[in-house]
Amino acid sequence: MTQIFDENGKRVCVTVIEVGPCPVVQLKTPERDGYTAAQLGFGEQKMWKDPSEDADLHEGRKARNRITKAEGGHLKKAGLEKAVRVLKEFALEESDKDVKVGDVVTVKNFEGVKYVDVTGVTKGRGFAGVIRRYGFAGGNMTHGGHSKRRTGGLAARDLPGWIEKGKKMPGHMGAVNRTAVNLEVVKILEEDNAILIKGSIP
Repeated sequence: MTQIFDENGKRVCVTVIEVGPCPVVQLKTPERDGYTAAQLGFGEQKMWKDPSEDADLHEGRKARNRITKAEGGHLKKAGLEKAVRVLKEFALEESDKDVKVGDVVTVKNFEGVKYVDVTGVTKGRGFAGVIRRYGFAGGNMTHGGHSKRRTGGLAARDLPGWIEKGKKMPGHMGAVNRTAVNLEVVKILEEDNAILIKGSIP
């Protein structure tokens, strides 16, 4: 995150997001896959190569790689010279029939867009209690309170006799998919393939 100043001199907190270039690696079709979508790649990754191509490697050893040969073949089939680090699919609509394998999606596709939805993985916070996880008030900190940060009552004494599903209790917090909707697009930086979005994102 950083901050910029608008035309009125007002400070705006923004998040800088790198958007592309994202090549179209594969097209999903209803006939073959049962649905319509485009598979996009993002980021550069080391590609598999035969050890005979590198004189510095010992004979019989594979080159250091980050992807499998199958993944490399999938990317070569799309005509990519460099491997991509991330593959994600996006649903296509009727107006997207002109999309084909080899096309590159860049930040220019966001020109004229005022608001976006951002999906990401939230920050992992490990095992957390109910006060941190759900904002419970807790018990008395003074006057002899012995339930300062405890959960409190969990179930009825007699009926139903067990803890109901969905009860808010301590547990793993964060590291889940979340979508922030209607985030304002403040600025687009074409030369940097970046987009500035107001506020924070997951």
